[in-house]
Order: sequence, then structure tokens, then C-alpha cells
Amino acid sequence: MCGICGVVSIDGDLPPQVLSAITAMTDRLYHRGPDGGGYFYAPWAALGHRRLAIIDRAGGEQPMANEDQSAWIVFNGEVYNHRDLRRDLESRGHRFRTHSDTEAIVHAYDEWGDACVERLDGMFAFAIADLRRRRVLLARDRLGKKPLFHAMLGGVLHFASEIKAIKASPLWNGQVNLDSIEGYLSLGYFVAPATAYKHVHKLEPAHTLSIEGSRIIDRKYWDLESFDTDDRTGRVLLDEIDARLAAAVARRLESEVPIGAFLSGGIDSGLVVSYMAESLGSAPVTASVGFHHTEHNELEPAGLTAKHFSTRHSTQVVEPRLEDVLDPIVRSFDEPFADPSAIPTYYVSKMARQHVTVALSGDGGDEAFGGYVWRYLPHQLEAQMRCFVPGSAGQRAAAWLGARWPRHRAFPRPLRLGNVLENLGRDPAGAYYADLCFLKPQDARALLGKAPAREPSESPVYDQVTRPYRECKSDSAVQRAQYADMKVYLPNDPLVKVDRMSMANSLEIRCPLLDHRIIELAFRIPTKTKMPNGKPKSLLRGLAERRLPRKLVNMPKRGFTAPTGAWLAREYAGQFRDDVLTGQARSRDIIDTARVARLFDEHRRGAADHSFALWAVWMLERWARQEEAACPGRDGAGVPATSRRVA
Repeated sequence: MCGICGVVSIDGDLPPQVLSAITAMTDRLYHRGPDGGGYFYAPWAALGHRRLAIIDRAGGEQPMANEDQSAWIVFNGEVYNHRDLRRDLESRGHRFRTHSDTEAIVHAYDEWGDACVERLDGMFAFAIADLRRRRVLLARDRLGKKPLFHAMLGGVLHFASEIKAIKASPLWNGQVNLDSIEGYLSLGYFVAPATAYKHVHKLEPAHTLSIEGSRIIDRKYWDLESFDTDDRTGRVLLDEIDARLAAAVARRLESEVPIGAFLSGGIDSGLVVSYMAESLGSAPVTASVGFHHTEHNELEPAGLTAKHFSTRHSTQVVEPRLEDVLDPIVRSFDEPFADPSAIPTYYVSKMARQHVTVALSGDGGDEAFGGYVWRYLPHQLEAQMRCFVPGSAGQRAAAWLGARWPRHRAFPRPLRLGNVLENLGRDPAGAYYADLCFLKPQDARALLGKAPAREPSESPVYDQVTRPYRECKSDSAVQRAQYADMKVYLPNDPLVKVDRMSMANSLEIRCPLLDHRIIELAFRIPTKTKMPNGKPKSLLRGLAERRLPRKLVNMPKRGFTAPTGAWLAREYAGQFRDDVLTGQARSRDIIDTARVARLFDEHRRGAADHSFALWAVWMLERWARQEEAACPGRDGAGVPATSRRVA
């Protein structure tokens, strides 16, 4: 795992001050690669690399060139089929100097051009400077495990693994994108290609970006194409998934440094550890963290798996001092990020790094195999109920009733139908978006001091989020929601969290359940097989019954979360008030602080649970403070006056 960056002039040579800035840009990525660094310079392009040495530690330094040094690459990630690629390329006449997977990519580019990405099996973000054609190719893996940002500033394309590297350019323009801030307050993250900055974009998963002079081409090279076509059931299907998972784990065990696994209390990470123990033939290293709050502590079920496979297990009950870790965590994301599970992920990464340099995780099982029952099952039921809502008049009636339905916490749970009725008043894609939002769009708008329109379509990120739902080729509402989650939620929240928190601790994470062949198989399996009678993750549970302790399989899922509600109501209430609700708040020109104060009061009194909204605002404030510290000449919250919200 590594950090990459670069600058490319669209016309003519690079300005000298931009060319020389590549060293500072690369230094900003030291945490992603403390084992070494390197640079490549051409008059029109410069590349920088920080290396976390995993494979071919002796010969894998970057930037790396092909045989005649006409193409240079910087690469972040791992290519698991690099040995097969090497044999194929050598049979075609290519000569290799190293045993690195990086070299396989640059030779593959020589042989197949931009289509080389379609032959790569792994997680990757890379840039290739082709000196013969004066062009650059940027690429990102199919599911978005590895990040890649780019910005066109002053006629120079900048790219990097993290935004902080682009900020080191003398051409940096940090104008904030206020529309994307509204989406952030609803979702808790920024949806690609948007970021918190107007001029910075994320390269989307499964995309390449080629730059040749003024010609810039963004191309999608992979997608899920087949849905609901696998009619197998029972043992035959379980055997297929079993074999694919075993192979995916085995492919991810190549390493010249110590390797281990994250172990939560769930079946996904437990299955990964089971295959790992089987393939290694020795006790894996595993790590788990938890909090004193029972609902946020999975150490007991994780311990069952660790004991069952005799792993070398490390545990930690976290009592975080937020004043010590909050700023480093916020700094790692470079933009506001409101998923509080970043905190336990930071701690488990830090603990694991004391023992290993590479760790496997169970990410991806929920999205592919139907684990989010609290969203997928209601969505399925709503789809079945739509036939009882007669036309547009019925939709309007359902929406009207839903907007007025009692929502007090004391109201019996079976009768809390407000959200269901509102969703029946929308089309299915709108209902999906409303359910995906942690904070309803009208409440996010109210936090910004805007008129709180109830329709999700008023949100500036609505089209981005609902497009994959509408484009999905399945007739199943659940499959469409899972597909949209794979395109929206997974690469912009869980995978961002895992990448930044692990790399903040110089730890590489590999995700066997996100092997693209497993994902393709999962979407060929119909919903009725993945979630029979609404049972979540039925197929993975079937494997767990074969391979994991029975007591673990029957335990309820708790989730890898943090007790932010309690922190905001008690231990850190004073810190939140001092940061957000005083005249010194840097976010005061973005956020309606009077409304935040009301939510904070209700939350502290226990009248309502506003933990997500308050946490999202707090992370926005802490990010704004860091922006101001980095750019002390800028006004207010680090937002240029021309971009600020006007009341």
C-alpha cells in the first residue's frame, strides 16, 4: 500500500514552482508509505510516490518504468494476479527487472493500452505517464477500495491519493462546494465525484481518466451486468460461494511482511479468519476493539471466533480521549466525514499495526449478500405495498398522511408508519434515497438555514445517489438497493473509512468479500435466495454454520459503531458546546447554530436522539478549524466570502 501524487501540464511545460512542489506533495503522504519515497520528472509532468513495502521489498521502488523508460508508473494497491500477468507478458516478449506487481501493470499498459485495467485482479489506484504520446492514464479499481483525487488548477492536472497532497501545490484553490456540504449533512459523506472542494473531484470506481493534451476522457471499464440469473439453491450454491471465498482469501495472503485480520463479532470477518487459518496452516494474528457500552462491544463474539481458530488474538476496550484523537482522525479524511465508526477503526488499525503490516477485513458482505435488513426489508415490503396505492392520487394521499403521522419516540414501534407512508408517496428510487439518508433532506436543509422542503429530490446529490438505483437491470427492489449501495454507500463511506484509518497507521487492508468475482456471483443470485422470508445474509449464515461456532452464528448483529449519542449527551457535551455553539465557531456562516442549539438541548434531555446530526455538525466544525489553521489568511470557516451562504 502506498501514496501517489502527480502534476501534469495540459499545454506546454510545468511552471517551475509547480514542478518543484512534487516533493512537498509527496511528503504529505508519508503516513501511507513510510518505507521509502521517489520522484519522476519530465518537463510537462512529475510523479511522486511513498512506499509501504509489501511485495518485492528489495526491488519494488517507485516510480517504475518499462524496458525503454518510455512509460513511468506510480501505483497504490495490490494486484493479486501479477504472476499470471507476468507469464503472459513474458511470452509476448516483455522483459521484467523486478518481482513487483507494479511492473506487471506498466508492461500490461505497453501491451494493451488503457484496456490493461480490465485484466487486473486487485485493488488499485495508479497513474502512468506515457512519454511517447505525452499522455497520462489514471485508473481506479472496480469497487473503489483505493482512493484517487484529481483537480484542474491553473491549467495543471493535479492528482493524489489524498487531498492533502494537492493542497501542497502553489496553485491550490480551496473554494468550498456548499451543495456537496448539504449532501454530506444528509448522508455523512461526500458522493463521488464530488468532494468538499469545488475544484477537487474523486475518480469514480471502475473508471479511467486519460489526459492527452487538452483531450480528457473519463471511461467506465466495468460494471455488474447480470442479475437474478442463478437459480441454484442449497448445498450446490453454498459450495460455490465457499470455494470462491476460499480462493479470494488465499489470493490475498501473498506478503513479505506479517499479515493478520480484523476480527469483529460478525460472521463476515469470522469467515475470513476461518479461510485464512485454513490456507495459512498456522494461527493467524487477529485484532478486535470494543467500548464499555454493551451495544458497542463485540469483544465477546469476536473472542469465540478467535478461540475456535486458536488465533493470536489482541483485544482492547477503548475509552477514547477524543481531545487526543479527534483532530488526527478529522485530518486523515481531508473533508468532513460523519461515520463515527471511524474511531474504533482507527484504534483497531493502530493496535493491529503493532503486530502486522497487512490485515484482512470482512467488508462487503452486507452490501452483496443482503445484510442491511433494517433498510432492505422495509424497502422490499414497500415495493409489495405499492400495488395498493392507486396512481398519483394515492401517492399524494400517502405522502400527505406520512408527513402528519405521529413520530414521537413514545409511539409504539409497530405503529411508526410515517416514513413508510412518505416512501409510498415517492417513486422507489426516491424512497431508497430517503432511507439511505441518516438525516432526512429537509432536516439537512434546515441545518443550513434553507427552507425545509420535504421532497428528497430537492437535495443537490439526489440524482447522483438515485442514478444507479434507476440504472440497475434487476426487477427486484432489494437488488436495486444493493446495487446502488455498491455504487454509492460502500465506496464513499465504509471503504473511505477503512482506507484512511488504516493508512493513518501505515497498515494495508485487503477485503476478500469484495473480490469482483464474488460480487458478480452475489448479484446473479436472486433476492428470494439471498434473503428468504426476509432473513438477512442467509447464504453467508449457511457458510457460518459450517465453519464458525454455533453460538456466534445465533448472536444478534451489533455493528462496529461508537457511542456518539452518549458522548454528546454526557462526557463531551461541554466540548461540543464550546466548539459549535459559541461565537468562535468556524462553521457559523454555514450552519444555523440556533437550530443546532435546539437539537443539542433535546438530545441532552433525552427528548430525541439527534446524535447523527450533532456529530455531523461537529465533524464539519473540526474540519473548518483545520482549514483555517492551514490557510490563516482566509475568512471565517475557511470558506471564501464569495462562496458563503447568504441568508
